[in-house]
Amino acid sequence: MVSPKGDQTHNDQQARHEQIESCLQPFHLSQAQLLSVRDLMLGDMERGLMKTPQKPSTLKMLPTYVRSTPDGTERGDFLVLDLGGAQFRILHVELKDSAKVEMESQVYAIPDEVMHGTGQQLFDHVAECLGQFLRQQKLHQKVLPLGFTFSFPCVQSQLDKSVLISWTKGFHCSEVEGKDVVHLFREAIRRQGGYDVDVIAIVNDTVGAMMSCGYQDHSCEVGFIVGTGTNLCYMEEMGNVESVEGDEGKMCINTEWGALGDDGELSSVQTEVDEQVDQNSLVPGKQCFDKLVSGMYMGEIVRLILVKLANQGLLFDGTTSQSLLTKGCIETKHVSAIEDDHFGLAAARKMLSVLGLNPSEQDCVNVQHVCSAVSTRSANLCAAGLAAVATRLQLNNHNLKITIGVDGSVYKQHPKFSERLHSALQHLAPECQIKFLISEDGSGKGTAIVTAVAKRLAAQRHQIDDILAPFQLSQAKLEEVKSQMRAEIDIGLCKETHAGATVKMLPTYVRSTPDGTERGDFIALDLGGTNFRVLYVHIGRREDAGVQIVSKTYTLPQEIIQGTGGQLFDHIIDCISEFQSENNLRGRRLPLGFTFSFPCKQTNLDQGILITWTKGFSASGCVGKDVVTLLREAALRKKNNDIIVVALVNDTVGTMMSCGYNDPACEIGLIVGTGTNACYMEELKNVELLDGDEGQMCVNMEWGAFGDNNCLEDITTSFDHDVDTFSINPGKQRYEKMISGMYLGEIVRQILIVLTRRGILFGGKISERLLTRDLFPTRFLSLIESDTLGLVQVRSILTELGLRSTCDDTMLVKEVCTTVSRRAAQLCAAGVAAVVEKMRANRGLDQLKVTVGVDGTLYKLHPHFAGVVQETVKILAPKCDVTFLQSDDGSGRGAALITAVACRIAGAEARAA
Repeated sequence: MVSPKGDQTHNDQQARHEQIESCLQPFHLSQAQLLSVRDLMLGDMERGLMKTPQKPSTLKMLPTYVRSTPDGTERGDFLVLDLGGAQFRILHVELKDSAKVEMESQVYAIPDEVMHGTGQQLFDHVAECLGQFLRQQKLHQKVLPLGFTFSFPCVQSQLDKSVLISWTKGFHCSEVEGKDVVHLFREAIRRQGGYDVDVIAIVNDTVGAMMSCGYQDHSCEVGFIVGTGTNLCYMEEMGNVESVEGDEGKMCINTEWGALGDDGELSSVQTEVDEQVDQNSLVPGKQCFDKLVSGMYMGEIVRLILVKLANQGLLFDGTTSQSLLTKGCIETKHVSAIEDDHFGLAAARKMLSVLGLNPSEQDCVNVQHVCSAVSTRSANLCAAGLAAVATRLQLNNHNLKITIGVDGSVYKQHPKFSERLHSALQHLAPECQIKFLISEDGSGKGTAIVTAVAKRLAAQRHQIDDILAPFQLSQAKLEEVKSQMRAEIDIGLCKETHAGATVKMLPTYVRSTPDGTERGDFIALDLGGTNFRVLYVHIGRREDAGVQIVSKTYTLPQEIIQGTGGQLFDHIIDCISEFQSENNLRGRRLPLGFTFSFPCKQTNLDQGILITWTKGFSASGCVGKDVVTLLREAALRKKNNDIIVVALVNDTVGTMMSCGYNDPACEIGLIVGTGTNACYMEELKNVELLDGDEGQMCVNMEWGAFGDNNCLEDITTSFDHDVDTFSINPGKQRYEKMISGMYLGEIVRQILIVLTRRGILFGGKISERLLTRDLFPTRFLSLIESDTLGLVQVRSILTELGLRSTCDDTMLVKEVCTTVSRRAAQLCAAGVAAVVEKMRANRGLDQLKVTVGVDGTLYKLHPHFAGVVQETVKILAPKCDVTFLQSDDGSGRGAALITAVACRIAGAEARAA
């Protein structure tokens, strides 16, 4: 039987427990509150990355200029200077592999008079100690790279440039604030003499934690510290960092997240005790988040709660002591000890006894409960912040696997903090798989790794620049190419030298561009591959419907293209007849334009001798014959009397004519797609192969063979030679192989192989896929260089090609693609510039205004090719006002327009006669 007195004691204890729990209730944060903190952090991160946010962010989001994490290949000897208090360390770190790092270190004191003297005194003292260290380690005759951990508030503008904002931690050295501390340190080394070092990087300790763990796990892209203070850094997409120029790659951002909530947005989770802590701090109103979670304040929060509970008679029989009332008497190490499952209650009794209190067993249990509430809140708030970062990384990278490098005494030494944090994070970011790695000596080893990565990247950059340098064409070099093209044009036009010309300058017998008066109905036949088209084209007034087209595509079976010429052209006539029947065109004798995209020697507008079949065609009895005659003979055999073949058309000429209908100033045709070619209206008197001096004639340049006489050898790279050697026509079409879509991807692939063999790309591992010819079609180059795709999408393209890439790999592949395509566009522009300057000279004009009609997938679909061509033509032909107009269906519409122009001219001549 329980006595009434026992009942009363139990009831009192229960009441006290409920009152204590009520006091601690504000520290028990709900899931909704934590999600609110996560969202607050996300919003502040977003605004902190902006140059001019509508609402200021409490997070600094400082660029660290660390652009890459370790890839495991970092090796060598490094020095580290770790300056962050009244003592500083100098370390010699030897990176042998990711599993073996050897370090020798020495700690040096900074005398009070130096801490409060001049900046020169401070850095001279540091430089003198560095000299001693190097001599002791027998390193003074080497020039080693050095990383500088400087744990004071700074604004960093480069990896090796950081301006001190203000001293903290008792330092008051004059003439340092507002200056670059790396420059001051270098000057001190110079004054010291007797040794030299290469100061490569100045590093924040949080970044050091990330990099230290990144050496073991290359996927580590977050650094997190919760110890005396707290902070976090992570790898952000460069395109989101508005304060730094450039969109490619990543940069480590130091969030300085301790200031989260300095705008009052965390007031909903702050308690009366937190307000007391803040008011009594050195920086009231600042570092709000830091004061809620970090070790510097955790013990003080516990102390203030204990005082409050004691004053309410809920602890220590309502008594306090002078020691308990003294700020700072309880430290985080005490909180950690008290929460230990085995010795916690004994640790509580010991601490309280030292503070002059005589605690009961229940008092010790209650104190343990208070410590648990405070440290759990800290862990939960850290989890909310980490959930924000995980969410951002997931949005940036679409990656659910995240590795966090962590350091700090609270995380490492508190018996339950890490477990609580992990559990809370799992609830706040359930879709992410998050792994934690404990950092070992982030400010030492981590800084050495930052330095090693910077050194590796610099060495790789030097190699990359050497490899890509031959593709960088100066204006002077492009002027030379333009002059060479101009000379080859003259050689091709000259009757005496034409036979040996590389740029053939073939007459097309097209003597006029559209003038807008063309009218009528026409048939067009477009034959250039295993599919061919038949088109019905109606040309009306521009102000009405203009050009209207009905078309149908037909397939050529293998047995036809590899059979006889009779079978081939009979099949084509059968298809034309079918098309005429379907469109009610039988019985109408319509002029036909024939686009025939195979090598021909044209002898009249409606005559062309087939030189050779390409593209898999091998129909017998055609080579050396006039293909128009073969088509006409097939029409006779098939009794189709409705076809009048008027013009045999080159696709480049068709492009010019198609655009010429819309713009009468269009007198040049350009194709840059799988292949490349150009045509233009030349003065007939300059076309020495033909009689006559009056008027103009369109000349098919066949400029793809420019350079076949080795006149472009000085800009031909080893990669161009490789592509040429393994092509189906070595030594031929050299200009085309530098410009057109058929070859650009192969040039890129050859460069990637060299970069991989040098260990710069894909971890130095050459995959079977990379050794596969024609791995990179032009469409992938266009996608990779697209401004609308982030690196994640580009990586997925490389994965589709069987290439596993890192972020750095992806950036480099994109750079290689851009370099190759830019050179192609510049060389194309040099050719166009030669043509327009020739036309200007022909006409004796100070300024030429002309339009270029353009077709081809490379020009139309590549995100930058057209822009580079246009800007380069402006530079190389400043006296020519050149407009570029993209063609709509040059091979079909253009063929009909050539036919229409021919009919117009024939009609005019008949009327004149």
